[in-house]
Amino acid sequence: MAKKIDSYIKLHIPAGQANPSPPVGPALGQAGLNIMEFCKSFNAKTQNLEQGMPIPVKITVYADKTFTFEQKSAPASYYIKKAARLGKGSGTPGLETVGSVSMAQLREIAEHKKEDLNANDVDAACKILAGSARSMGITVVGH
Repeated sequence: MAKKIDSYIKLHIPAGQANPSPPVGPALGQAGLNIMEFCKSFNAKTQNLEQGMPIPVKITVYADKTFTFEQKSAPASYYIKKAARLGKGSGTPGLETVGSVSMAQLREIAEHKKEDLNANDVDAACKILAGSARSMGITVVGH
């Protein structure tokens, strides 16, 4: 018989850097989970990724205080800023542009994120990513 699901916890944790300090510790502590067990398994699973890359994690908490977690790929904004070599997007998108990315770079990002995006093919995923780039004040060239 399947375990009874108690709740879900969604966090963004830097790859390979999960530790019991906030936000991880309090979120898991409230659910009564073993914080160090989660930190060790998350860090082991993300050790081959770029250190510090924000990883969205969905933790499923079961009634017997056990858990499983599912990690997704980094947010599109992270990849877009990295491709444009920027620290952050524009404070006033639409009025101020802070950088540019090419369609080839967006296609590469779409390949990384295709299972997490709500798109049928790579071209549709590129359109989603182009919209994200524009909303960050980054122009898309070569389309």
